[in-house]
Amino acid sequence: MTMIRLICAALLLAGPAAAFAHGSETHDKPANAPVVKEQKPWGIAGDAAAARRTITLDMGDNMRFTPDRISVKRGETVRLRVANKGQVMHEIVLGTPASLEEHSQMMLKFPTMEHGEPYMAHVSPGKAGDLVWNFNREGSFDFACLIPGHYQAGMRGSITVTP
Repeated sequence: MTMIRLICAALLLAGPAAAFAHGSETHDKPANAPVVKEQKPWGIAGDAAAARRTITLDMGDNMRFTPDRISVKRGETVRLRVANKGQVMHEIVLGTPASLEEHSQMMLKFPTMEHGEPYMAHVSPGKAGDLVWNFNREGSFDFACLIPGHYQAGMRGSITVTP
C-alpha cells in the first residue's frame, strides 16, 4: 500500500511539471488547431493567406536578433520567420515593454513554463518557425526572447508600425 501511495504522490507532483515543460519542442499548436484571435495593443493574430511579406529574423547564441529593428505599415499582415542559428533554444514574443518585462519575470520564476500564444514562437536550435501577425495598431512595440537569461542579456528588438 505504501508503494501505491508513493507512486500516486509522484504522479501528482509530476503533473504540474509536465504542464509547464519546455523540452526541445516548439510551443506551436498543431497546424489544424484554430488560432485564438485576441486583440492586443500591438495587433492581432493574422491569417497566413493574408501575409504579403515575410521578414526573416535570425536568433543567435550571442543573444541578439538580426535585424533587431523592423518597420511595418498599420494594417499589414506579416509573416515573421524566426530562424534559430544558435545551439540553444530561443523564442520570439511580441509585446509592449511592460508586457515583455512582466512575462520575463514570470519566466524567471517558472523557467519551464509552456505557452503557445499566436504572438510567440519557440524555436529549437537549427530550426525556423513562423509567426503571422496583423499589425493593426500604430506605435512602437517590442519583441524579445524571454527564455531566462536571454532577455536580460539584451535579446530584444523593436517594431515600428507606421500609418
